[in-house]
Amino acid sequence: MSESQNTEWKSTWRDEYIKWICGFANANGGRLEIGRDDHGNAIGLDDAKRLMEDLPNKIRDVLGIVVDVNLSSESGKDLISIEVAPHPYPVSYKGQYHYRSGSTKQELKGTALDKFLLQKQGKRWDSVPVPYVAVEDLSASAFDYFRKRATQTKRLDKTVLQEDDRILIDKLHLKEKKYLKRAAILLFHPDPEQFFTGAYVKIGYFRTEDDLRFQDEIHGPLLEQVEKTMDLLLSKYFEASIRYEGIERIEEYPYPESAIREALLNAIAHKDYSSGNPIQIKVFDGAITFWNAGQLPETWTVADLIKEHPSIPFNPDIATTFFRAGLIEAWGRGTLKMIRECKNAGLVAPVFDYDQSGFRIKFKRLEEKSSGKSSGKSSGKILELIQSNGSITIPELANMIGISERAVEKQLSKLKDENRVKRVGAAKGGRWELVE
Repeated sequence: MSESQNTEWKSTWRDEYIKWICGFANANGGRLEIGRDDHGNAIGLDDAKRLMEDLPNKIRDVLGIVVDVNLSSESGKDLISIEVAPHPYPVSYKGQYHYRSGSTKQELKGTALDKFLLQKQGKRWDSVPVPYVAVEDLSASAFDYFRKRATQTKRLDKTVLQEDDRILIDKLHLKEKKYLKRAAILLFHPDPEQFFTGAYVKIGYFRTEDDLRFQDEIHGPLLEQVEKTMDLLLSKYFEASIRYEGIERIEEYPYPESAIREALLNAIAHKDYSSGNPIQIKVFDGAITFWNAGQLPETWTVADLIKEHPSIPFNPDIATTFFRAGLIEAWGRGTLKMIRECKNAGLVAPVFDYDQSGFRIKFKRLEEKSSGKSSGKSSGKILELIQSNGSITIPELANMIGISERAVEKQLSKLKDENRVKRVGAAKGGRWELVE
């Protein structure tokens, strides 16, 4: 026997244990057993009959709920069991809200309390109305982007998309009575951080976990953050290999573009925007990770994410708008798509990780067996081109050799470390020279 999410043992009764009953009522229900030690052994109660009379009334008066109080006997010793059902409305203990999590009781405060109260009302964080913000305050470019995407996917009637912004917001159910919902502000406002701290994406390039080389931040409406983030990843952070089919130049990225986009959309749609933390993307030479604050449904594990069934989005209004814009296909299918796309590209499946702080997705690229050989060829070509033209630029080197600019930068850094080339003059207007 052991204590669990639904079972708590106490050797004697104290009135403060009504907090534990409050925690069970606010969570999934449970049983408080009086007269057992910490190991679950029956030690009995001397005043069991009195407690049978006092406890039901005391719990009702303090919490306003009715519980079952039962008397039993084990090895000739009296025990009391208090059975608590889960309640559909918030139960407070003298103005405090307690919650059973695992085998512990926690007092809910701050954002945790806000989320709990909203959940009991059948609402989500992104559906809460915000006063003093009008449709006219929203971004015209974000509306244009949404209309363009939704027209292509045909998930909204064309006549709806031709309506003005005010009616479109109503049709998207992003308004409650006369107020815009939080989701509308996050999706369409030019500066949602005026209202919600941390509503942006942060990207960093790392040599190691504690060696950050450069970083960028993407702000603005969530609808525009998606494309801006993808553009930055593909143009600045990913090293593309280049090949030609006839005269057509083809760039191939280290990870499937569709899988990376899905991970980004997953982070934006499921992020806990009440946390105040931005979405964090870490790019390494051999891996990329996406992290967002948020929680899985209470009964879920990470393994549930890769099962083929729909999930409830953390922000349903945001997720629904993304779906209508054609940014996501269906709820609960994103993880399966990421796994499939990586396998099709010959990569290992992404790793999904979850803890109390949030959710993380990690992609790993395959080590290229010929990387040393191809690297040697690239560095040789760089030396030849520098010898013939010391003023050649990095973009020109990348274009002539057929590799990315970042790959050229890495090769030049290595050649400088090996004392084979040096830079003379300023970054702009200077020239490369071979070291004899």
